[in-house]
Amino acid sequence: MILVFCELKDGQIRKPSTEALSEGRRLADASGKKVGALFAGASCAGAAEAAKFGADVILTAEAPTLASYSSDAFATLLADAVKAKGATVLLAAATAVGKDVLPRAAARLGAGYASDVTGLAMVDGKLQAVRPVYAGKAFATTTFSSAVQTATTRPNVFPAAEKAGAGAVEVLAAPAGDFKSVVKEILAKAGGKVDLSEANVIVSGGRGMKDGANFKILEELADAIGGVVGASRAAVDAGWGLPHSMQVGQTGKVVSPTLYIACGISGAIQHIAGMSGSKYIVAINKDPEAPIFKLANYGIVGDLFEVVPELTKAAKAMGIGKN
Repeated sequence: MILVFCELKDGQIRKPSTEALSEGRRLADASGKKVGALFAGASCAGAAEAAKFGADVILTAEAPTLASYSSDAFATLLADAVKAKGATVLLAAATAVGKDVLPRAAARLGAGYASDVTGLAMVDGKLQAVRPVYAGKAFATTTFSSAVQTATTRPNVFPAAEKAGAGAVEVLAAPAGDFKSVVKEILAKAGGKVDLSEANVIVSGGRGMKDGANFKILEELADAIGGVVGASRAAVDAGWGLPHSMQVGQTGKVVSPTLYIACGISGAIQHIAGMSGSKYIVAINKDPEAPIFKLANYGIVGDLFEVVPELTKAAKAMGIGKN
């Protein structure tokens, strides 16, 4: 069996999890295996949706102790589920939770682990994973010698394809024990925007924005084209009041949107590592020699404070964000 850990948000499967589950279905079809979707929480209402993305079996673990993410509890649950179902492959999306829990589960299983993969294949019954290395300058193909193979899939890289599965539901017991860490409280910042790692359109600003207040023009453009706003590390570290959750780069969020608009971003290697997987990159910079132009599909040499408002005006006139 190929087992996929799936996350729920507001009663629905998170988009990166549908992508990981769809990839699990594709791998299973290529190797004659079944696919299981694993959910955990105080309530797993909405887990049945996994059948639309190819889940043969839907495994649910419900308990008050699973209401908030706990690395110890969730990793134990994943490891126990793999053993119980005899799974040979364990996948999850490379979200904050997925990247934290899968290596912990892999350690419990003595399994190999590949992080943030952009390609997967089954070769002679074994998983092969392709992942970027050297800040995205090269790609490595990873093979596994362990009986169980685990990997996290980069969001927005694998298509979420609907393919009906049997969707038989099985209930798992929540893990019990004296865990090393227990979540007491989560203080979440209010907001309604899509997470950067899941966004299809991102408008990012760098040091060229000059001040955090100037990000307002990027927000206006993002709203006009149905996107969200990001920032380079230089902008976040500049003391402009920008939260780290906005940071795109090797030490921030790794993103793979359909469209990435870089405004006033020179193109430092750590930033490139976080957004080079974007399908289309548009760079706006007054320096024609800025390294970002070497990566961009389209480049505009000019003052972003003149260019961005004009793009916003054009987007509103065309009704792009409403399409």
